[in-house]
Parts: sequence; C-alpha cells; structure tokens
Amino acid sequence: MSAQQPPKLAGIDSPAPPPQHTAPHPSAAAPRSAAPRPPAGPHRASPLDDPALARPVEQLAAVQDRLAGWISDLTTLHDLTERLVRTDTLQDAVHEALGAGAALVGARRGLIALAPADGLGPDTTVGLGLGPADLGHIETIPRESAPYARLLDGLPGADGRTGPDAPREIASPHIAEDRELDPRHREVAARLGFAASYAVPLEAGTAGRVGAAVWLYDEPAQPSERQRHLLGLYVRHAAEHIARQLDLTRARSAVATVREGLLPSRLPRVPGVRLAVRHRTGPRGGGDWYDVLPLPEGALGLSVGGVTGSGPDALAAMGRLRASLRAYAVMEGEDPVAVLSDLELLLRLTEPARSATALFGYAERAGAADGPEGAGTPGAAARVVLAGAGHCPPLVVGPRRTEVVETTLSAPLGMLACWEAPSVEVCLAAGETLLLYSDGLLHRTGEPMDRAFARLRAAAAAAAPAVREDPEALVDHVLGTVLPDGRADDPDSPEDVVLLAARF
Repeated sequence: MSAQQPPKLAGIDSPAPPPQHTAPHPSAAAPRSAAPRPPAGPHRASPLDDPALARPVEQLAAVQDRLAGWISDLTTLHDLTERLVRTDTLQDAVHEALGAGAALVGARRGLIALAPADGLGPDTTVGLGLGPADLGHIETIPRESAPYARLLDGLPGADGRTGPDAPREIASPHIAEDRELDPRHREVAARLGFAASYAVPLEAGTAGRVGAAVWLYDEPAQPSERQRHLLGLYVRHAAEHIARQLDLTRARSAVATVREGLLPSRLPRVPGVRLAVRHRTGPRGGGDWYDVLPLPEGALGLSVGGVTGSGPDALAAMGRLRASLRAYAVMEGEDPVAVLSDLELLLRLTEPARSATALFGYAERAGAADGPEGAGTPGAAARVVLAGAGHCPPLVVGPRRTEVVETTLSAPLGMLACWEAPSVEVCLAAGETLLLYSDGLLHRTGEPMDRAFARLRAAAAAAAPAVREDPEALVDHVLGTVLPDGRADDPDSPEDVVLLAARF
C-alpha cells in the first residue's frame, strides 16, 4: 500500500518531497535535471508577447509622445503670444519679445536693434540683461562682424550669400574658437562673458524690415532645430506687433509735437507777475488750451478754454481758435466781452458743428486803472476784467482769502445765435494769485461737478502760507490734492487738464 501524499494547492509546491517507492539502482545513470518550474500564480498570454504586435504599439507610443510635444509647443507659443499682444507701448513690446525669445532658445541675455527700413526711426537698441555700458561695448564691434548688423545691412551671412536667398539667421556657436570673426568681436564677447550668439531679423509683412534680434549664451551652444522652428513662428508675430506699435508711437509723437507747437513753449516774463502752468493731455484729448499774452501798455491777457471733440481734428480746431483769440486780444483785449463775441462769430461761421468754452481775462496794474476800484483801492496790485463762455469760474488764492470769482453764467461759444454776457471785475491785492483751470481737472476726479469743485476749492484753501507765495508750488499742491495717486498723469484719461496760476 502506497503512503498517503499531502494535498497540493494551486500554484504552491508541496512542502514535503514525494515518497520514493523503490530505491535507485546502483548502476543507474545520473539523475535527470529537474524541469523548470512554472512562475508562481496563474499565467496569461499578453498581446505584447507577440513580436508582430510589439512594433506597432511602440510606433503608436512614439506618435503619442510627438503629439504631446506639439501640444506643449503650441501651448507655449499661445501663452507667449498672448502676453505680447497685451503690451500697448513699443518699449513694452520689445522687452516682452526679448524675454520670450530668450526663453524659447534657452538664452539668458539678448538685444533688439530697431532700425525700420523706411528710415523714419526710431533707431534704438534695447537690451535684456545688458546695461547701457554693455550695449556700448557691443556697438564697438565692427558692423561687418556683429550678427545683428549683418542682418540690418544685408551683409553676407555665415555661408557668404547675400540677397533674398541669404540665410534668415546667423548662429555663432563658439565665438572664442571662430577665427573668421573680427578680433574685436571675440574681445567684447570675452569681456561681457558670452560665448555664443544667435541672431534673426525682425520683418513685418507690410512694414518690411523693422530690426534684428540677437540672443547671447553664457556657454558655447546653439538652438536646436525645434527651438529655431518655435522661435521663427514667434518672431513672425512679434515683428508684426512691433511694427504696429512703431506706427502708433510715430503717430503719438507727431500729435504731441503738433500740440506742443500750438501751445506756448514757455511762459512770458512779465514785471510784477509770477506765472506757472501745468498741462496734461490724454491719448484722445488735445482740445484744451491756455495762453498768457503780453498786451500794450503793460497789460496781460490770460485765457483758458477747450473745444468739443477729441483727436487730431479737435487739436487743429483748438490751434485755430487760440490763434484767433490772440489776434482779437491784441486788437480789443481791454474788452473781454468783445474778444469772446468775435471768437463766437468766427466759430459759428467756420465750424458750425463745434462748440467751445473759454475764459479770458484782461489784467493791468492797479495804478493804471481809472475805475473806482483801481488805484483808489488800498493795497491793490492788479485789476482783472474777466468774461467767460460756459467755463468754470477762477479762484483767487491769497494770504487772507480763497474766493471764487463768480463770472456770469453763459452758454458755450457756438451754441447761441449771438453770444454776449457781461464781464466781471476783480481787484487782486499784493501776493494774491489768480487760478484758472479747465473743466477736465474736475472731470478727471470722477465725481459730480459740484463735489469736484468743492474739492478744488478745499485744496486751494488748505495750501500752506509758503505754498501760496509760490505759484509753482501752488499748482503742484492743487493738482496733487485734487487728483491724487497719479490720476493727473493717467495715460488712459480722455480729459485734458490745464491749471494756470498768475501771482501779482
């Protein structure tokens, strides 16, 4: 009877060896090698074990990896482009393009040289991680060796070709070992600590060449094919955006130049009078003016005003109106009502669709006045006759008073068939200041006009005695108090600000 064997569990070998029924024969051969044990646990066949299916699976994984890389690249380009288009000035656009390009090619420093093909400028160089002294050193490199200058001048590229078939990029992967470069180029690179460079042109479809960009590496290197491709896509959009910002910068500069030419370049020197003015213009403004005009017999004409509308057409209308007011002031300045009446007639005949507000004052020394409030007024320094057309009333600020000069309530110029309103006369004591301003000063506060005017009057009344004695300090105090937190220099405000002070 055979011995009883212990039971076996699936996948687990029995702990005891199987019993031997007979002893081995002495002449028997060596025992056979044991057959390999199957792996523990149940075994299932996998499709990957089939060589015919393994290769397509590997190819599919490679395609997935490539798609993931493309999606990552597109996301990066989208984010960088979004940041670029949010810039609204030429300087910000150039700095953003420099930083994004450096991130794409793996560089730390770089520069963009703006040199528009039309020659109208601005020609400037902006650096990333490079100070003015560093840019100055780079500009000492001969143009035939500097990579960005080669692209700007159309000089031969790395392979010696020129013209439209010339390379669209210039790479110097190891500047110290490149004996074809100018020695000065290698010297500047060693001094500034960059070992390689990569340059590309900035070209817009409509504007043509805008400039060139070059990125600098701290170690010998050059961008990979993938990095060059991504940079090329980004630079194409960056050049178009920079070209648009370039056009806007030129337009703003031209408008600012015209505006400055239409307003006084400096205030005149008048004996016995100290003058100060502050003028701020928004991007859609330009219709407000101020003027200080010396008149015969030592008199002085003071005016502030503004035309309706915004933009270049309002700026041109303002220039015509101010020039006409100066002419009328010379002819009949002692009668401010007549000056504004003539101005209203001119506006109604030449520009019937436009209106304007204006305030004109004729000031003369008190000794020259014949009226009962002239020379006979004790302590009087000046006599001012004022007429206003829909304009805010001026303020008198002195050591002992801060008062509003109540001009006659009148409609703006151009809104009535015939404008005429009586003038008012005010006598200023020695040391008092007449403060004239535009309604844009009140509008920029963002409050109702009555509250804004109360804020203005409170600011003038709160001025310290030393501030009241200095017109420059007074206009700065009033402007900073009425428009705090930099709102006086808000570039997005459509309102102009004019603040004119005359201290007698």
